[in-house]
Amino acid sequence: MKKSLNALVIDDEPQISGFVSQILESDGWTVREAHTAAEAFELRHEKDWLLVFCDVVLGGTDGYEVLRRYSEELPGARFVLMTGHGSAVGALDATAIGAYDYLVKPFSVDDILAIAQAVREQHHLNKKPDKVPDSPENGYVSDIPLIGKSPKFIECLKMVGRVSNTNLPVLITGESGTGKEVVARAIHHRSKRAGRSFVAVNCGAIPVELIESELFGHAKGSFTGADRERMGLWEEADGGTIFLDEITETNPLFQVKLLRALQQGEIRRVGSNRTAKVDVRVIAATNCDIEEEVRAGRFRQDLMYRLNAVTIHLPALCERIEDIPLLAEHFAKKLLGHNASPVKFSAAALDILTRYSWPGNIRELENAILRAVSLSDDSIYPEHLPFRILVTALAASDGSIDSPINDSSASAEQKTGDFVSLAEMEARYVTKTLAHTGGNKQAAARLLNIDRKTLARIIKRNES
Repeated sequence: MKKSLNALVIDDEPQISGFVSQILESDGWTVREAHTAAEAFELRHEKDWLLVFCDVVLGGTDGYEVLRRYSEELPGARFVLMTGHGSAVGALDATAIGAYDYLVKPFSVDDILAIAQAVREQHHLNKKPDKVPDSPENGYVSDIPLIGKSPKFIECLKMVGRVSNTNLPVLITGESGTGKEVVARAIHHRSKRAGRSFVAVNCGAIPVELIESELFGHAKGSFTGADRERMGLWEEADGGTIFLDEITETNPLFQVKLLRALQQGEIRRVGSNRTAKVDVRVIAATNCDIEEEVRAGRFRQDLMYRLNAVTIHLPALCERIEDIPLLAEHFAKKLLGHNASPVKFSAAALDILTRYSWPGNIRELENAILRAVSLSDDSIYPEHLPFRILVTALAASDGSIDSPINDSSASAEQKTGDFVSLAEMEARYVTKTLAHTGGNKQAAARLLNIDRKTLARIIKRNES
């Protein structure tokens, strides 16, 4: 039996606090109410609060003061401000000082449940049980965590909470590296199918001629090499969820058979005349524009409509800049272990991380942080970051970041107005790195994450 999570509801109107409490209790939370700011302050350490709903107006003290105190002392709590006088400024102020969400009265049961389920999902996905190994087979994926506070990301988590307990097909869209499989697993583990299998299939990695056999199985003798009857991945997921990643990589002939499996709830193994009923929830994903694939004739329109009963779009990392420091700290802790002293990020390093466009999204960020931690002692500075990230970020910022690359001695001829050329930034950074290593080119190349030949070419180019 899962341990219930703790929620605190703070409102000076018992009708409101009772309404919110009742909804949370129906969703399985252990709830405590407080009706004054003073009472809320007294209760802050009574339990390990994961979720706190607080009214903005609380007599002599406002909810913002309660939020500040809780943010300082209980950073793990998700704080939601409630107000009867909502405004864009109020929402901005709330999120700026650490609020998880901002609700305007009157709000609905669904509003409360969406937040509660998103918080629970984020909590469970980022907290691995002690006795469960970290592997895809048990449903936990550690490389892309559900961590963030940006509005677009929070809206995704809310959608996860809303659709999890339905049986609707879900289509997850977003660039590579944004965490589509992690979201699919979150939906599965929040659903009534959580106790059954979650089967992930990368459709783009299976040869076209084998995908039907892989998914639906085959009868003995159905093709060369089929020396025995074999169950497919679809049947393996019976009662659970199947995740079809890169769904747009399938061909139209297979798409017809996939559509039938979705519509009829039954499959037929390759080479067999018998059909079998299989109860599977389908979650599909793509990093392509699926409607463009339909227009181009590469994807069936009827299958698209069948798959996207609900669509969840994951934002690219460059669209959730405020989440980058949180993710960077997570990856640094992951590498060092929870018992190690935390690595500190310099302001300049964080500035560069938030200026870079991250075409590889969260996976690229993880690789960059793992490299930076490996090269640093107890603090991460710009020079610990991969060279391409450093130079690209500085180019985007006109060389204005406070880092070793900036050099007030750069001549006017080396600049175009206020802009420093990419070649000049590269040359200045290589020069600084060589000075740092005492002219040791091998050490400099290692710090720059480039090989000796590349470093030699850069030096030669700037000597000419």
